[in-house]
Amino acid sequence: MRSLPRLHWSTLGAPTEGCDSAWGSQWDVTVDRGTSPSLPPKETDLWVISANAEWPAPELARLAPEVGALPILLVRKEGSLSAKSLAAWSDLGSVRWGLLTMDPPLPGLRPRSGHTTQLTASQALHYGLVAMGAAMQEVMQRARAAAATRATVLLLGESGTGKEVVARAIHRLSAEEDGPFVPVHCGAIPENLLESELFGYTKGAFTDARKDTAGKFREAHGGTIFLDEVATMPLSAQVRLLRVLQEREVQPLGGGGPVKVEVRVVAATNADLKALVAEGRFRQDLFYRLEVVPITLPPMRARREEIPFLAQHFMTRKAREHGLYPKALHPSVDPLLMALPWPGNVRQLENAIERAIVLSAKRPVLMREDFAFLLEDGVPVDLPVAPSTTTPAASVLPFLPPPPEESPFDLGPDGLDLNQVVTDLEKKLMLQSLAVTRGNKKRAAELLGLKRTTFLEKMKRLDIQDEEAAE
Repeated sequence: MRSLPRLHWSTLGAPTEGCDSAWGSQWDVTVDRGTSPSLPPKETDLWVISANAEWPAPELARLAPEVGALPILLVRKEGSLSAKSLAAWSDLGSVRWGLLTMDPPLPGLRPRSGHTTQLTASQALHYGLVAMGAAMQEVMQRARAAAATRATVLLLGESGTGKEVVARAIHRLSAEEDGPFVPVHCGAIPENLLESELFGYTKGAFTDARKDTAGKFREAHGGTIFLDEVATMPLSAQVRLLRVLQEREVQPLGGGGPVKVEVRVVAATNADLKALVAEGRFRQDLFYRLEVVPITLPPMRARREEIPFLAQHFMTRKAREHGLYPKALHPSVDPLLMALPWPGNVRQLENAIERAIVLSAKRPVLMREDFAFLLEDGVPVDLPVAPSTTTPAASVLPFLPPPPEESPFDLGPDGLDLNQVVTDLEKKLMLQSLAVTRGNKKRAAELLGLKRTTFLEKMKRLDIQDEEAAE
């Protein structure tokens, strides 16, 4: 067992000024002195990040959701930050601030508990959602407020925006998270079978009713039932659903007494229910019963700043599902993905990432060419993309390759320094590999066919990173 709690310090290239040694009396300190952060080691109790820059590095925003509830302490020298800079750093999650001093952080530090219902980006990812922008944060705030009660929730939004993911998040946020979650796709069940599927039936209720069947509502007793595409429900089933919502009891087909059920109802649709009510195709009283807590999910075009994070999330998940080594997404792909219209929303992006991963075979890096199929139908691309308001300078990476320049191999009349040319080329390729892998040294070494130790030695020799960090 470790005698001291573990503290991992990402200095982002800033000097420690001897504080790491002073903190050793109360912490087992590890220091990452690189300018590009990496995930803290397992069993880390506190992640300290030097926050001397005006904005957090984009890589931090990508890593923050992966550390879950790990406490983060942002330290800096004396000096003030603008309100925008403070907000940008605070977007990393539930963080605390402190001045860089010889006094060690207090063991047992926990993330600051807020007084609002808003979830941090890392908490949202725990529930399967990338929620870094204002629109999705509003969705999660409403979801958390609804989960604290047994109120009926109506999820609205275009197809593919992730309504079932939000429904599952509401269930997991609720006190009934240990109960069942029962999804029902109303549009996939024939109309003549929907009522028996939802409300159950008794033996002999119809020709094939050979035994009593509970139905989906009774299966969801003590938990949540998710009614997807509720707008497709026939009027006869709407009447029965209204009774369930009003009386909290189910009347099985074929007779028998009503059965009490304690269940949360989450309904979803991509249709305009108000228009269907006006046309007489959806009951007005049922609409009002369902719309207790309406939550509208934004389409992808309203959350472009989150597309790189969604893409990375799907890259990791799909590689795991297919048993592949995690792949990297080249920085040049982000602007393309952010510029596409994505009529199929999150579902279309997920499928595109999966297709690119599968067809890229053993190549460790996905390039723009791997997503050329997205442009085959002449889809308009909205370039240029406006910069993100959630993560400033989101397109800036810690290791950017230098712009194209004249070839260094042209032997001029005065000759050249061959050793310097080789060194410059070596450094350029290493910087490019770090840019592609977003600072992951192990994967950057693999791209160049090097061992990790060799790669780190070259970084030290080429002044890409100092000696202690290379170790």
